[in-house]
Amino acid sequence: MRLIIRRIVLPALLLAMAVPVFSQSEYWVFFKDKKGVEFDPYEYFDAKAIARRIRNNVPLNDVSDRPLNKEYVRRVSELSDSVTGRTRWFNALAVMAGDEALAVIKALPFVSRVEPVAVRELAFCSDKKTATSTFKTNWANRQLKIMGYDSYKKAGIDGKGVRIAIFDGGFPGVNTVEAFKTIRDEGRLIKTWDFTKNRENVFYSIAHGTMVMSNVGGMLIKDGDTVRYGMATGAEFLLAKTEIRREPFSEEKNWLMAVEWADKNGADIINSSLGYGKERYFRTDMDGKTSLVSRAANMAARKGILVVNSAGNEASNSWKKLITPADADSVLAVGGIDYYEDYHISFSSYGPTADGRMKPNVCALGNTLVANKKDGESLVSGTSFSSPLVAGFAACALQANPGIKTMDLFRLIEKSGHLYPYFDYAHGYGVPQASYILTKEKKKKDKNFSVKLKDERLYFNVFDADNIPGTYSLMYINLQNKNGTLAYYEVVKVGQNKFRIYVNLSAYPDVDRINIYYKGYIETVKIP
Repeated sequence: MRLIIRRIVLPALLLAMAVPVFSQSEYWVFFKDKKGVEFDPYEYFDAKAIARRIRNNVPLNDVSDRPLNKEYVRRVSELSDSVTGRTRWFNALAVMAGDEALAVIKALPFVSRVEPVAVRELAFCSDKKTATSTFKTNWANRQLKIMGYDSYKKAGIDGKGVRIAIFDGGFPGVNTVEAFKTIRDEGRLIKTWDFTKNRENVFYSIAHGTMVMSNVGGMLIKDGDTVRYGMATGAEFLLAKTEIRREPFSEEKNWLMAVEWADKNGADIINSSLGYGKERYFRTDMDGKTSLVSRAANMAARKGILVVNSAGNEASNSWKKLITPADADSVLAVGGIDYYEDYHISFSSYGPTADGRMKPNVCALGNTLVANKKDGESLVSGTSFSSPLVAGFAACALQANPGIKTMDLFRLIEKSGHLYPYFDYAHGYGVPQASYILTKEKKKKDKNFSVKLKDERLYFNVFDADNIPGTYSLMYINLQNKNGTLAYYEVVKVGQNKFRIYVNLSAYPDVDRINIYYKGYIETVKIP
C-alpha cells in the first residue's frame, strides 16, 4: 500500500503571469560614491551590533555603513517633490519626482542610476478558530515538540540575550496582552519603529505581526501552567512596522530601511514573514540577486545577522514558487508542513530558486496556535508562522553556541533538519532538531529497509512497517541529477512491508542516483 503525497517534475517553471503596469513616481536615486563622509561606528551602532560584528569578523567602518553624502542628498532633495527613504548600504535616496525633475536628477554627475521603487505584497495568513482549551494547549505544545523543544528546555535554553527583529504590518496588543507581559516587564522590548509613518508607535493596524511575534517568543501563564507559542521566550525584541493596511501595495524600501535599522540596533536575527512576488517580478527573477530586498538580506548576512524568511504561500496558486527575499542565498527560507500529516502543507511555496539552488532550507508547522490582539488564542495557517517558529529556534541555537558565526549557525540549523542530508524542494532538509544543536550528533539509524532497482521499478522490503490498516510512516524519495539538482521527488505513505514504485528514468537522462529517506535511515541507489 502506498499513496503519493506530492509529485514534482522538474524543471517545472511555468510561464510567469504578466506583471501589471503601474505608473511610477517614486524612485531610488543611486549615488556613485560617499566622498568626504566621516563615520564613528561606536557612536552610530548599538553595543550589541558592535559585538555581533566583532564575533563575525565584520569591519566596523565599512563604506557601506557610512551615511550618504549630505551635498548629494541636498541637491537631489531640492529637485524632488519629497524624500521618502534612504539606504546607506546601497548608497541611495528614495524620492518622489516628476518626469522633468527626474531627467535633471539622472544627469547629475554624482548619480550613477535611477530605478523605480518596487511594489510588493504581504504574505498574509488565514485565521481559523480552534476548539477547546485543552486542544489549543496540545497544539501549542506540538508545534514546539516537533522541533525537539524538550532538549532546549532541559538545558535551560530560551533565547536569553539574543536580539530578534520582526518586520510586519503591525503589532496591536503586544503592549497590553498577557502573552507578552514577561517581555514587557523584563524590559526586553528594546525598540520599535513604524516605517510607514516615521514614528515609534507600532501597536496598531494589522495584527499579523502580533501573531507572528507570539510564535517567536510568546508565553502565557494561566492556572499555574505555562503555554509557549514559540521557543525564544527569553529573547529581546525590535519591532518594525513596514506594511500599510489601506493600500494594496507598498514599497520594498520599507523592508530595506528596516533591515538597516535592525542592524544599527543590534539585531542578531531578523524574522520576516513578508514576501514579494507576482505583483512585481517574474519567477525567473527569484534568483537571489534581482530584487533589492534579496540583495539587502544577503548584505545583512554579511553584517552578521541571520535572516529567517517565509518561503511564501504560493503553492496553491499559479505562481507556485518561493518569493523574495526567501530566494536569497544567505536567507534561511522556511517552508510549512501540516500539523495532521507532518509533510508539506498545501499552500507552502516550492523551490528551487530560479538559478537552481535548494529552497526552502528547512520547514516547520505551517498551521500553528498564536496569541491574538484580543488577549485570546487563534489557530492560523501560513508560512508566516513556520518562519517565526524557526526564528525562535535559531535564537535558542545562538544562545547555546554563543561564539558561533552567523553563516555557521545557518549551516548548523540546516544540518539539524530531521531529513538531513536528504532534501527536496518542498521540505528542504526538514524540521530543525534542538538535540542536534546541543550535541552536534545524530543517532545513527539501523538499516530499516532494503531496495532493488529493476526495469525502472524500485522494489522495497521494509523491516519495521506496522502492517496495521490506517497506520503508516513517511518515506521520502528523490531523483538527483549529476549536477546535484533534483529532477523529481515524492513522499510515500508506507503501511506494509513489501511494495514497489515505478520510476520513469527514461524521462530523466541526467539522473545518476535515487536517494531514499525512511525513519532516519538514508540509502542511495546508483543508476547503472
